[in-house]
Amino acid sequence: MTAAVKSDFLATLLAGRPPADGGDAMSRLRARAIERAGALTVPNTRDEDWRFTDISPLTKLSLHPIATATALGATDIQPFLLADAPCRLVFVDGIYAPQLSTPASGAVSVSSLFAAQSSPLVAAQLGRLAAFEHNAFTALNTSFVSDGACVLLSRGAEAPQTVHLLFIATRNDVACHPRCLVVAGAGSRATVIEDYVALNDGAALTNAVGEFALEDDAQLTHIRVQRESAAAFHIGHTAVSLARGSRYHGVNVSFGARLSRYNLEVVQTAEGGECEIGGLALVDGNRHADTHTTIDHTMPHGVSRQSHKCIVGGSAHAVFNGRIVVRKGAQQTNSAQSSRNLLLSDRARVDTKPQLEIFADDVKCAHGATVGQLESDEVFYLQSRGLSDAVARSLLTFAFGAEILRSIPSAELRRRLEQLVLAQTERT
Repeated sequence: MTAAVKSDFLATLLAGRPPADGGDAMSRLRARAIERAGALTVPNTRDEDWRFTDISPLTKLSLHPIATATALGATDIQPFLLADAPCRLVFVDGIYAPQLSTPASGAVSVSSLFAAQSSPLVAAQLGRLAAFEHNAFTALNTSFVSDGACVLLSRGAEAPQTVHLLFIATRNDVACHPRCLVVAGAGSRATVIEDYVALNDGAALTNAVGEFALEDDAQLTHIRVQRESAAAFHIGHTAVSLARGSRYHGVNVSFGARLSRYNLEVVQTAEGGECEIGGLALVDGNRHADTHTTIDHTMPHGVSRQSHKCIVGGSAHAVFNGRIVVRKGAQQTNSAQSSRNLLLSDRARVDTKPQLEIFADDVKCAHGATVGQLESDEVFYLQSRGLSDAVARSLLTFAFGAEILRSIPSAELRRRLEQLVLAQTERT
C-alpha cells in the first residue's frame, strides 16, 4: 500500500476531530498532535516493529467518528458490571455516559477527563508520557482528546474499591479514541481495571491510549482486558512512569478483535522502581494478536518481572516482542522475562522476540522463550485417569492460561475470563 493511500486513511479519520483553536491546555495538545498526525504515515510490514503485523485490512475500511453515543440503559451493560468494582466510569463508543457511571471525588477522584481538566495534575501529565511524535495512532488519539477517564490519587490516598473503566463498542464502521489518565500521588494505592467490550459484531476501530504516572512509593495494580468483537480492530498504547520506590503491577489480557496491537512502555525514572507485568493472548480462527513491550531501567536498583503467554489455535497468529533496556548507570538492576507460547494446531503461528539491551555492568538479567504444543505424556496421564483426549487437552490448555489470570484481584472478572478461556479451548 502506498504512502498516499495511508495518508488518505489518516486524513479521513482526522476529518472528524474536535476543534484545536482554543486557548486551553487540551486544545494546545490537540493542535500539536494534529500537526504530527498529518506528517506521519500508517506503519507497514517494512517497519521493523510492525514486520509481523499487516494492518492493510484496517486501512481499507471506511470508518468515521461519532458525536452522539448510542443510548444504553443499565440492563444493556449489566453483563459487564463487576460487583466487586462498584466505582466505575462508562464510555460508549468513546463517549462518556454519566448516567451509567458512578464517579468519586475527594482524595480518590474518579471522573471524566473533561470534568477534571482544570486540575494541575491533568495539565502536567496529559500527553507527557504517551509520546506521539513518531506514533501515528497515538498522534491520532491525541488529536481527538477532549474527554476520557481520569483517576487522580492524592498523596497517601488508598482507593477503598477497585476502579472499573468500562469502554463499550456498539456500532460498526466507526473509529473511537478512548483515553485514560491515572496519576497516583506519593504513597497512594489503587487497583484500576481498563475493560474493552462490545455489543456489536462488525468491524470498527478502537484506538486507545493510557497514561499512568506513579509518584514516589505509589502502588498501582492495572488490569487491561480486550474482549471486543471478532471482526474489530484494536490498537492500544499504555505508557507508565515509575518514580522512586513505586510499584506497578500490570496484567494485559487479549481475547477479542480480528487484529489487535498493544504497546506497553514502562520507564523507571528514579531509584528503586519496580514493575511486574503479566500478559495473555488467546486467539483462534484467522485472528491476529500483537504485543510489544518495553521496560526501560534508567536508574539504579530497579526490579522488573514479566511473564507473557500466547495460546494460538486455528490459523491464528500471535506476536510478542519484549524489550528490556538497562541504561548506563542503572546498576543493581534485577530483571527477568519469560515468553511461553502454546500452539493448538499445525497452522497456528507465533513469533516471539525477547530482547535484552544492557549498558551497565552490575546487573542481574535473564530472559527465555518457548514455543510448543501440549506435552503428550501430560495428555496421556489425564487420559489414564478417565478423561477423554478432548477434555484432557482442554484442561491442560486452560491451566496454561489460568496462571496469568490468577493474578487478577477482581474475583468476578477473573471468573468470567476463566470461563472465556475454557469455552474457547473447548472449541479448539
